[in-house]
Amino acid sequence: MNQEKISFISGRIKSVTYAVKGFYLLITTEHSIITQLIISTAMCFVGLYFKISSVEWMFQILATGLVLTAEGLNTAIEKMCDYLQPNFDKKIGFIKDIAAGAVTFAALTAVIIGAIIYLPKIF
Repeated sequence: MNQEKISFISGRIKSVTYAVKGFYLLITTEHSIITQLIISTAMCFVGLYFKISSVEWMFQILATGLVLTAEGLNTAIEKMCDYLQPNFDKKIGFIKDIAAGAVTFAALTAVIIGAIIYLPKIF
């Protein structure tokens, strides 16, 4: 194996290591992520109870991933803003509000998907 291939492989291994570290930090330190994981786990049990179809599982998993991804990105934006400007700043507040708004879009999408899947089964 030449040096270029070895460098490429070691670079990918480092990237995966950083990603796993970030994943671990999110699920162990961020209350919003922990809350979403608890909700996601509960929804898995609800899905099992109602015996949802494979397609419904795919949409539920996609919605869960969307919310967790948005929460993770929002957390990163908030941490970066707090690092760059630890004191109150209207512009930083505006940026953080927009990032939180993106999470709201994801959460509303997940709620709508959940309603489409579960309301017909409940009523």
